[in-house]
Amino acid sequence: MPAPQPKRVAAIVTEYRRWSHADVIVGKILEGYLHDGKAFPRMRVVSMYVDQHPERDLSRELAKRHNFTIYDTIEGALTLGRKELAVDGVLSIGEHGRYPTNKRGQLLYPRRRFFEAITNVFARYKRAVPVFNDKHLSAEWADARWMVDRARELNVPLLAGSSVPVTWRRPVLRIPRNAELVEAVQIGYGPFEGYGFHALEGLQCMAERRRGGESGVRSVQCLQGEEMWRAMDRGVFSRELLDSALALVPAHAQGDIRKLTVSSADAGVFLVDYRDNFKAAVVMPNGWIHEGDGGAFIFAGRIRGQDRPVATLFYLQQPDPFAHFAYLVRAIDAMMKSGHPPYPVERTLLTTGILDAVMTSKAEKNRRVDTPHLNIRYTPTEWAFATGPVPAAIKR
Repeated sequence: MPAPQPKRVAAIVTEYRRWSHADVIVGKILEGYLHDGKAFPRMRVVSMYVDQHPERDLSRELAKRHNFTIYDTIEGALTLGRKELAVDGVLSIGEHGRYPTNKRGQLLYPRRRFFEAITNVFARYKRAVPVFNDKHLSAEWADARWMVDRARELNVPLLAGSSVPVTWRRPVLRIPRNAELVEAVQIGYGPFEGYGFHALEGLQCMAERRRGGESGVRSVQCLQGEEMWRAMDRGVFSRELLDSALALVPAHAQGDIRKLTVSSADAGVFLVDYRDNFKAAVVMPNGWIHEGDGGAFIFAGRIRGQDRPVATLFYLQQPDPFAHFAYLVRAIDAMMKSGHPPYPVERTLLTTGILDAVMTSKAEKNRRVDTPHLNIRYTPTEWAFATGPVPAAIKR
């Protein structure tokens, strides 16, 4: 039997420079999973729309080298300049570039604008193809909810989210389905919103496996300064779980974690109260934590009946080839082949909504934010995360 033809995809990106998300995702379609010209996904980039061209833009050079066309409009990239939908799938990568911020300090990447333009083409030609949306759906809940509802209206297979759920776990940890998971602490680091989202995705890919599946979130609160540690002292979140997670941090500053984080505007705790009474905290100890080898996204959880917490580091391979993104591309590739997302977009809808509430709480003097709109139910899948040896670093 002849091998199936690669799926033709359009890449809709904010910018394309070295180490941008366009580079570490789309680049793996163009150059191979490890950017070495060997193993490739079964996708072929046939067109691209680039919203901004920075000084170090790579898109024009790549278009010549890989024989695809850069179009001036998203519609052009999806129709290849014709009067029909002419691609098998779309990658929407609204990350990096120069964009305004809102009053809450969030970068307003054009993810909804991209998705609206993409789905307008689907509606016009009465046909839809799978779409991958990189990272969270939007800075604001209303836009995220609209995107998922629009996908359902047009029967668009939609995958979204972070590479954290599909990367290596050290030690290997898969929470059993329907486990009696009762509490969790997740460590994150880096830019409060941009990396806080990755921390939430790490938490959620574990939390969703508790008994009954996901049922949504009741309230969210952001704590900063001394109050983040006073909450731990009062037992609002577990010191034991925090210590289990901190033990896996690859690198951190010398000195007391409390003293080094209380004055940081980028440090904080996200308290997440789930509708089924499961409780979780995301701790962002910026000022104390360093990125280190493999990043510093770490989960710790308590399973009823087990004497000790379970914990794992979500290992990020960096720099090049940023192989954890290869596993995200594998998930995208699977959706393009089958027409079915390998894990639910509702996970990222929920993490987007939690993050939106976190940013509201932070901007409004750390008040508790009730989230009746996050009544989001879904069942997790068994999609695999990375295992085996981590590829060696390369030079490109």
